[in-house]
This record gives sequence, structure tokens and C-alpha cells, in this order.
Amino acid sequence: MAAQDVLGQTARLASSSALLQVLFRVLTFGLNAFTLRYLSRELIGVVNVRLTLLYSTVVFLAREAFRRACLSGSAKRNWTKTINLLWLTVPLGVFWSLILGLVWLHLLEVPDPSVVPHYQAGVVAFALSAIIELLGEPLWVLAQAHLFVRLKVIAESLSVVSKCILTVTLVILYPQWGLYIFSLAQLLYVSVLVMCYVIYFVMFLGSPEATKKSFPVSRVKALLPSFVEDETFVNWKEARLTWSFFKQSFLKQILTEGERYVMTFLNVLNFGDQGVYDIVNNLGSLVARFIFLPIEESFYVFFAKVLERGKTVKDQKQDDVAMAANVLELLLKLVLLIGLTITVFGYAYSQLALDIYGGSMLSSGTGPDLLRCYSLYVLFLAVNGVTECFTFALMCKEEVDRYNFVMLALSFIFLCISYFLTHWYGSVGFILANCFNMGIRIAHSTHYIHHYFRESSHSPLSGLLPSPALLLAYTLSAGLTACSEVWFCCDKGWMARLIHTSTGALCLAATLVTMFCTETKLVHFVRSQFLSRYLKKGT
Repeated sequence: MAAQDVLGQTARLASSSALLQVLFRVLTFGLNAFTLRYLSRELIGVVNVRLTLLYSTVVFLAREAFRRACLSGSAKRNWTKTINLLWLTVPLGVFWSLILGLVWLHLLEVPDPSVVPHYQAGVVAFALSAIIELLGEPLWVLAQAHLFVRLKVIAESLSVVSKCILTVTLVILYPQWGLYIFSLAQLLYVSVLVMCYVIYFVMFLGSPEATKKSFPVSRVKALLPSFVEDETFVNWKEARLTWSFFKQSFLKQILTEGERYVMTFLNVLNFGDQGVYDIVNNLGSLVARFIFLPIEESFYVFFAKVLERGKTVKDQKQDDVAMAANVLELLLKLVLLIGLTITVFGYAYSQLALDIYGGSMLSSGTGPDLLRCYSLYVLFLAVNGVTECFTFALMCKEEVDRYNFVMLALSFIFLCISYFLTHWYGSVGFILANCFNMGIRIAHSTHYIHHYFRESSHSPLSGLLPSPALLLAYTLSAGLTACSEVWFCCDKGWMARLIHTSTGALCLAATLVTMFCTETKLVHFVRSQFLSRYLKKGT
């Protein structure tokens, strides 16, 4: 597949994934606002921190390394061996579910049954849901490698909507069920997700469309583990790469979910404070989740397909190098400007947003400071996602192994900093520690990118330098909106709030106009790669 075709399909995948994440986060956003009025903060804290951490840890440790390894390189490979390798995620998931389930049941603090009933059932259900989701992993990788955009959108949309409908229904009818509500909803979510992939591939394989696309798998039976005579069960090159990524993913999970591990294992916050932290965290991560994560996942596939892992820039096709460098530069500029916008305007509108969303329970206390710090953290997330996506797509096995040692040291430092900052600053300390963590990871990735392109004429890191006029617009907007918050927000009535909101809207409009006038290359990239499909539909 030509590099330009890969870019087009990758951009469509990122756009569709972003829309999917919008749906997921909007529904979660509304669901949290709804459940706040029916359930206790403690129950929400146990579900969204303790049990979700169990599920995400099992799934991440069981499949992340396999995804990285099996999506590297071309889609043309021995898919029988790749599918065999991917099925190993299931026994690995069972192993982690048993080990971590026992830890969650017997070593961690058990919530008060009168406040959070049915904790043991919740642990079992969330661990089981991780195993069920892993049953669809070979199908997910096949779909992602061949850029099946519509399948991913439909499957995840249906599963999220089903989960939300069941949760709302049970919360209204049976609020006394406690964790049974979220356990059933979680099991329904993963079951619908896996069944969508199964049904699609059962209908797709052997069809004229599959034959036309020369799809490498022709029968449903080929999706199951199988032995090939006189050949190894798996591709050992992929297996070794998977092991390298596994060591790295173990550390990355600690860094990604570090604050939840500290909350869970060190009891630095009670379950009620954990609930408030998680709600603010979800609100602050809306844009990070539905824009940055789809871009990172989709363009990891793009860079892995266009450039060959482990080769220097001189040994690659120069046309592909030029395209990759140009795309990386524009992606960095795109996420940087989104991050700056969130940081600048998030500072002045955090208290207002929390007051509208959850009332005084969120807007008083540490809630506004949490969201302000998270607005800064979004900027770090934005840059780190793209730089690491390129770095991990190009690193050879030896470089991945070396990076694992860096991650090990960083994991230890991060956990120590999280613990001490939390004792000094409360839950805000978690976000400050995350900013430090992301800053170190950005420094490593940018150093790798600079070193990779030093023997070429390309400088993709220039995407991290916005125009002076745009920086001035951001600075003025930050000053004006901060003053507006002091004068008009948030206990001076709805008219004052309206003035504060209007001030922010005018500053944002001025910033966007400046952006369109000064960043014309970026605007063309977004229009041609991300918006072209939707613009064509509208004409």
C-alpha cells in the first residue's frame, strides 16, 4: 500500500476514533453527573478507581505488548502465526486476573459493606470482564491492521451505549444493588464488544468483499489457534519483540495509572476523595481521551507502516521519510495548539465548569485546583502522545530494551514523588507528579526524534514552535480570562457568569482567528486529512 494511501486511511481512522471517543466520553460525562445524584461518592470512588484499575491493569498487561508487536510492519505477514501469538493474551489474562483478583480481595482495604455493598462480587465481575474482552483480541488486531474503521466505530459505540442504558436503568430501579449495577454493566459492555467483532468476521470471511480485498484470512476456523506442519507455532521475531514491549508496557502502566496505584495500595485518600478526584480527572481528560488517544493509536500504525523499524533514516525510502517528517511536524503542531488552548482557558473556567456539572460538592474544596492543574497536564499529554507514538513505531528491539531501564528508574521516581506530593498538596500532588513524569518522557522522545533525523534535512520538532503572534494571543487571553474570573465568577449570579463566559468566547474566537491566519500549513493538513471526508459529504 502506498504511503499516501496509508496516510489517508490512517487519518480517517483517527477521525472516526476521535468521534467514537467523543461519544464514549460524553456518555460517561453524563452518566457521572447522573449517578452523583443517586449514589454516594464512596461507591463511585470504588468503581471508578479500585475496580476499573483492576480491569485496566489485567487488560493492559495481557495485550498491550502483543498489540505493539503485531501491528508493527506491513499487514502482509504470516497471519496464522500472528493469530497464534495473539491467542496467548487469553491465558495471560487469566493469570493476571487470578493474581490481581486475590490481591484486590485479600490484601487491599475492603470498603464498608454498609456504604459500598457487594465488593467481592465486583472484583470477580471486573476481572472476568477483562478475560472476556481478551477473547476478541485477534479480531481487533486484524481489523486495526487492515484499517476497518467502521467496524471499530460501530462495535465500541454499541457496547458503550448498552452499558450506559443498563447502568441508568439499574440506578433508577435498584440503587440498593450497589456494585452489582456496575458489575452487570461492565460484563454487558465487553460481551457486546466481542460479539460485534465475532459477528462481523463470521459474515465477512469468505464473502466477495473479502475476496476482492485479498484478505489474508479466508475461513472462520483460521481465526482460532492452529499448528502448521514443519513450521513454528508463532513467529519468533514477533514473540521476542512482544517480550521487549511487555517489559516496557509493565512500566508504562505504572506511569500511566500511577496515581491510582498510589491511592489503591497506600491509602493516601479515602474512597470519597478518590471519587471526587476521579470525577475531576474524567472531566479534565475529555479532550485528551477523545482527540489525543485516537491520533496516537492511528498514527502509530501509519509510522510503523511507512517507515521500517530499526533502520536509519538514510536506509529508508526518502519519499516516505519526507512524508513521515512532514506528518510528524504537523501532528506536533496540532496537538500543541490544542493543549495550549486547554491550558489557557481551562485555568479560568475550571470552577465554573465544576459548579455547573456537580454543584458545590465539586466546585468547593480542591476540585477547581485539581481541574486547573489538569489543564496544564493536558498540554504534557498532548506532546507526549505524538512523540512516543513515533518513537515506539521506529525503535528496534535493542532500543526498546534500553528504554525499559529508563522507564524502570522513572517508575520508581514517579511513585516516590506521587507519594510525597500527595502528602504535601493532597490530590493535586498526583497531577503535579504526572506532569513531571510526562516531562521526562517527552525529553526522551524528542531526543530520539532529533537523533533520528539529524542526518537528514528534515526538522519535525519545529512543530513545537508556534508563531509569535499566536503566542501573544494566548498570553492576552490568559490574562483577560483570569481577570474575568476574579471579577465575575462564580458566586455573583448568572449574569456575572454569562459575562465571564462571553469574555472567554471572545478571547477564544480571537485566538482561533490568529491561528487560522498564521498556521496555514496546519489548517490545510487538518482540512485535507481529517475533515475531507466530512466536507465531501456536506457538498
